[in-house]
Amino acid sequence: MRSLFSMLKDLTVRPKERRTRATPPLPAEEDWSKPLSAQKVRSLLNKSSDIIFREFTLRGKEEVTCLLVYVDGLTDKYIIDHYLLKILMVDFNGEPQLSRVTADNALDTVFKFLAPASEAKKIKELGEALDSILGGDAVLFFGEYPQAMVIGVRNWPNRGVWEPETEAVVRGPREGFTETLRTNTTLLRRKIKHPAFRLISLKIGELTRTDVVVAYIETLAKPDVVSEVLKRLSRIKVDGVLESAYIEEMIEDYPYSPFPQIAYTERPDVLAADLLEGKVGIIVDGTPIALTVPVVLAQFLQVSEDYYERAMIVILIRFIRYLGVAVALLAPSIYIAVTTFHQEILPSNLALSIAAGREGVPFSALSEAMMMTLALEILMEAGLRLPKPIGQTIGIVGALVLGDAAVKASLVSPLMVIIIGLTAISGYAIPSYDLGIAVRLIRLPMMILAGTMGFFGLGLGVYALLIHLLSLRSFGYPYMSPLAPLRLRALLQDTFVRTPRWGLKHRPHLLDADTDRKKPGGKR
Repeated sequence: MRSLFSMLKDLTVRPKERRTRATPPLPAEEDWSKPLSAQKVRSLLNKSSDIIFREFTLRGKEEVTCLLVYVDGLTDKYIIDHYLLKILMVDFNGEPQLSRVTADNALDTVFKFLAPASEAKKIKELGEALDSILGGDAVLFFGEYPQAMVIGVRNWPNRGVWEPETEAVVRGPREGFTETLRTNTTLLRRKIKHPAFRLISLKIGELTRTDVVVAYIETLAKPDVVSEVLKRLSRIKVDGVLESAYIEEMIEDYPYSPFPQIAYTERPDVLAADLLEGKVGIIVDGTPIALTVPVVLAQFLQVSEDYYERAMIVILIRFIRYLGVAVALLAPSIYIAVTTFHQEILPSNLALSIAAGREGVPFSALSEAMMMTLALEILMEAGLRLPKPIGQTIGIVGALVLGDAAVKASLVSPLMVIIIGLTAISGYAIPSYDLGIAVRLIRLPMMILAGTMGFFGLGLGVYALLIHLLSLRSFGYPYMSPLAPLRLRALLQDTFVRTPRWGLKHRPHLLDADTDRKKPGGKR
């Protein structure tokens, strides 16, 4: 019983208290606090076949035995051969600087005169040396001198910059983030060329030591938001971080809410627009998905193209999206409630048509809807996981064949097939995949309430949903802003509708209500 209570406590902790299993201490970690030594590094890494140990001698006033350590495959061998080893072993023979080299001044002399590397720094801790080597840099040791030099020679295979498939646009930039962290920060830096733009680097993961960058604009982002993000990230204690979703689950406020509380994107223009509004971005090495905090519900129904088209077009498209959310969430429930409890509200001709279509169907409207919804979810999941050409065929042909066969077998009514099909199509109008999943999840209890209590049960479900949404916070900020608390200016400026670009004079009320937006830029 005590273990059960302990498990329940672990599942309900707040973000600042969340932990995963403790990583067992490794011999390398026990030595990380000890003084730097080339022999110590060799003893820790010599069992790996991809670690290269290259020894050579500097012949100056004294002979100094040097050791260069790097990982094969993560470094640029051309730079190592031609701009490091060749220079130290061949080009500088007979130079006056080399003639003064001793065991004590070798590091300083090479650092100042003999190593033409753009990225070089001195280190004196074992942990720094191991992080640098395993991160793709080369580390040069000078005998048993208690300091070493890190040379930036990182180079590994990476994917090119392509348009994100999940966030395609008709009009707008075609570039997207990649799995390489420095490429992503470069794409972002190209968008925001201002000295107030900040990139703070962290390492998360006891074993993976994944590089994470927190991005924000110092003059726009609120200090309490930035400090809260850094605090939550620093408290993460996990074995490894392989994707930004690992971090998302550890820092979100309400892990058991179906609604997303952290936005993500693959597009540099979207992240740059969010930073221009005072938000904070989180970029993780190894994934093209960048996170944004804090967020509001309306943000998940907006896309970057809303700010590349004219205002009147955007108003129509946003209306379609909000209508799609309402239909995807409530259409099956309304149909079930009407056909089961409230037939009197239907016109006579329509009621007779529905009754004729349901003639011979042995199941209730609720059972029909549940079966069709389950079949639809299976088809969607199968189409998503199969190879793209096969998945598209299964999604379209499977739905047509199953729907037609079910109607002919009198298992479901024709109108139910239409309702479920309309519901699925409306769900595709939701631009955020996570919000679409939340709508699909909430649709099921809504259908059950409508099938057991009619419009009264549906009203209870909508009321409970509103209470839940109003109680949510994203890093302490209201999830339903600017609707609750009501911010009329923001509501009319850029929520359900969007004013022309010259009317976007103020930044969002959520983070920076008192600052004018000199150049509106864009927003998610």
